[in-house]
Amino acid sequence: MRISEFKNGKAEDRFRAAYERALTQLWPGQRTPIDVPTGFGTTRVHRTGPAHGQPIVLLPGSGGNALMWHRYIDELSRQHPVIAVDTVGEPGASVQTAPITGGPDAADWLEELLAALDLPTAHVVGCSYGGWIALHHQIRHPGRTAGLTLVDTAGLADVGRRFYTWLILGGLAATAPRALRPRLARAIGNSAILETELMTLMRASIGFRRRLPLATTLTDEELGRLSAPALFLLGERSAMNDARTVSERLHRLVPAARVEIVPGAGHSLPTDDPAAVITGILSMAARQVG
Repeated sequence: MRISEFKNGKAEDRFRAAYERALTQLWPGQRTPIDVPTGFGTTRVHRTGPAHGQPIVLLPGSGGNALMWHRYIDELSRQHPVIAVDTVGEPGASVQTAPITGGPDAADWLEELLAALDLPTAHVVGCSYGGWIALHHQIRHPGRTAGLTLVDTAGLADVGRRFYTWLILGGLAATAPRALRPRLARAIGNSAILETELMTLMRASIGFRRRLPLATTLTDEELGRLSAPALFLLGERSAMNDARTVSERLHRLVPAARVEIVPGAGHSLPTDDPAAVITGILSMAARQVG
């Protein structure tokens, strides 16, 4: 199986330049970039916040990187060390060197990363594909982290045509003139396309060949093994998850988990209702202190 990579040096240079510009624009405050070697490649993380406290680790969705969380950094880092991750195999500053063939490999990558960063009590936040990785990690490596906040995570139900239609329409709308995007965002239910700098970075990643596995649906047995404290935030209008059906499944299989359906929000929950996501993350992290 092949690895994610740029199609040529020119495409890589174009993306690297856009990435650095986006970092300067979206995260101008203090941060420490760290490159962590793992068996799957070198992982770039950006660390900020106090030296002590309950660490919060942020995993992006598919096609994203640490910058998807830029609006969250100031609030989360007031009392918590924050580690925002460029997932190996996604367009970012990480460099993949070995294939990730499924959930177990993704879980092992995250385990290596957390161990290298010496984060045995971190609270892991995963959006969409990042949530799928976080779930597999908790199931495969129980006890490594303190808990989870999962933001309209993948892996809870089979993905249908509705989601892929939403994805395609979002990609097309992101290329539309800026003045038209607010109307298009409302029409298709995707507020992420209003993130101008991130959309510019997304267009710069056109030469990146993503070769990570699909986020397959976790089985009842797998979800039933989830023992860490977990908060599942579901968008009421998500194109990925039928919120009511998924909520019922989680209550049945993971009765100790908290499940919240965010009114009016879709799969772009982090930009649809950032206040709800921040409140959820901080409330879970506070419960796990000490």
